[in-house]
Amino acid sequence: MTLAFNEEQRTLKDTAREFARNQSPVESFRQLRGGAVTEGFSTDIWQSMIELGWTGMTFPEAYGGFDFGYMGLAGCMEELGHTLVASPLLSSVVLSGSAILFAGTEEQKQTLLPQIVSGEKRIALACDEGFHHQPTAISATAVKEGDTFLLNGSKARVIDGLSADLFIVAVRTTGNAGDTNGISLLLLDASTPGISIEKTSLVDSRNYARLTFNNVCIPASHLLGEMHNGFAALDKALDRGRICLAAEMFGGIQEIFDRTVQYLKERKQFGVLIGTFQALQHRAAHMYTEIEMCKSILMLALDAVEKDSGNAPQLISAAKAKISETYELVSNEATQMHGGIGVTDELDIGLFLKRARMSAELLGSARFHFSRYATLEGF
Repeated sequence: MTLAFNEEQRTLKDTAREFARNQSPVESFRQLRGGAVTEGFSTDIWQSMIELGWTGMTFPEAYGGFDFGYMGLAGCMEELGHTLVASPLLSSVVLSGSAILFAGTEEQKQTLLPQIVSGEKRIALACDEGFHHQPTAISATAVKEGDTFLLNGSKARVIDGLSADLFIVAVRTTGNAGDTNGISLLLLDASTPGISIEKTSLVDSRNYARLTFNNVCIPASHLLGEMHNGFAALDKALDRGRICLAAEMFGGIQEIFDRTVQYLKERKQFGVLIGTFQALQHRAAHMYTEIEMCKSILMLALDAVEKDSGNAPQLISAAKAKISETYELVSNEATQMHGGIGVTDELDIGLFLKRARMSAELLGSARFHFSRYATLEGF
């Protein structure tokens, strides 16, 4: 069992830290919030990530990757969380790339994965349809008619959906909403007639879209994996996304905790440093212990992913649930300890607070993952 990064992974993580702080500090994210950038992220920063090789870390060499593993990529995601870097790493590389890797034919993998690695194509996974993450609650239908599928329905909160060239759409080809059987995955070009792509403005100012499908025709050759049996690959891809998102969240937790501790050491009230107040010390100590537990469960889950252990889904859900709760706790405490200015746009703390709320819901809330963990454990 490995609960620490090895030397190569630490070196990569150090590079990611330097990259994030020097090339994409929090101020860069502030500049993106105005909406002038349609993609929702800096294309220059994204190109730099591609050149650093981050887009190929999780893929085998046969598909243009480096086979470095999710542990290495998660280390990068953690550092990006420190400065709120927006990029398609989660949507295109982790979620969509994993879905293709786990479900695609050899031809599809040979074609699409190198395009993801090179940045030639950006792909978004369209799964959820409601306000909450429910990967089995799929009502969008695809009816096979000869050599085509006819797609109808909608998808909500598609991560980086505005800037995607292709979508991987989870559809129902048989059965009822809630069934794991009957779910299929289809590749869909963003320019296909019958698709409506609308921007969804959410609290963390990231790139989300709502997709509506009206009699969209998709060639049967665009089916990923077996018809009706796409859920296993979808769930496995979602798990890779969940653990990488948890790593990003963990970086955000550490950043606002460090900033808060530093503020306690500098801010005076009635001539006394507020960091000397015992009540605040207790609250800071509580946050520290929670953060240490997050680190342990995150590393345990990443180790299980690297080894493809049978209990990896349980550990991933445990990590996402724990880190979601802790991000909320620490962002709340940071806001309160900074006083009134903690909720103003003057400080970066509010940006982390908003990202904490949104990322806690993405790919499953703490409640979703507690329930999933219990189900997987047979409770």
